[in-house]
Amino acid sequence: MKIVRPICCGMDVHKNIIVATIGITNKKTRITEYIQETFSTLNPDLLNLKQWLINHKCFDACMESTGKYWIPIFNILEDEINIYLTHPKYVKAIKGKKTDKKDSKWICDLFKHDLIKFSFIPPKEIRALREISRYRYKLVGMRSSERNRYQNCMTVSNIGIGSVFSDPFGKSAQAIMKEVLESDIIEDEKILKCIHGSCKNKDKILDSIKHCNIETDQRFKMNESMTHMEELQVHINNCEIEIMKRAAPMFDRFMHITQLPGISTLSAILIISEIGVDMKQFESDKQLACWAGLAPANNESANKKKSVRISKA
Repeated sequence: MKIVRPICCGMDVHKNIIVATIGITNKKTRITEYIQETFSTLNPDLLNLKQWLINHKCFDACMESTGKYWIPIFNILEDEINIYLTHPKYVKAIKGKKTDKKDSKWICDLFKHDLIKFSFIPPKEIRALREISRYRYKLVGMRSSERNRYQNCMTVSNIGIGSVFSDPFGKSAQAIMKEVLESDIIEDEKILKCIHGSCKNKDKILDSIKHCNIETDQRFKMNESMTHMEELQVHINNCEIEIMKRAAPMFDRFMHITQLPGISTLSAILIISEIGVDMKQFESDKQLACWAGLAPANNESANKKKSVRISKA
């Protein structure tokens, strides 16, 4: 088989240790000599790993994208070493002959012959934007979960606001719920003052809270849930401000995609935080769609096509 990288390194990465194997291939005899070392994941040892690679004139290294454990190694090595990242499924060793040292050597051999499919690693500024964008996504998910709990409390307490208002968390709905939670006796006049003038079916709104039964446990849950939602909203707003600041220098390179229907400025930033602004990373539009998980896979055997789904990406 053709040897693409005469000197390269394969690394088996764990939480506390890294097993690195350098393969040095003689161009005349085509015999490969392997040098193995084990390093800890502490910063001084990562610097030793970097120096060890440089001493052996090895400037190409490949490792698995194991959780977040690869990131500290990448941070130390990326300025002087060409780091390639791959999904563990592409370098999985043969079952029954699996040890850390063999795994490292197996990655080195595959990397040497260029038989590995590499992961897409965007530039540092895009990676930073991605981290904040994904954090915002998690916060939005937490807010949605809290909203569901709040609505469950309303249902249990015989409050039907969710059936009357299109948005149970709109201004009028929240003003009514605040009045209901603070008052022991619900008065129609006070409730009508909370309703916005443009709201229709005011009689239905009054009926939705009549004879409601808010127990002390549900009242406590709703108050705490609302406080938590307000706090989450502050964090989400802060994330969006930071995202805008970091994306501002790149606006001229991607703002044209906001001309597409349904793509706002924030949506455009979230898209480029995942794929970057340099499309040279992808060979074609089909490869980009496949990488994003928008294209179904192939699963065919004995002329029978089996069901496939769009992948999670």
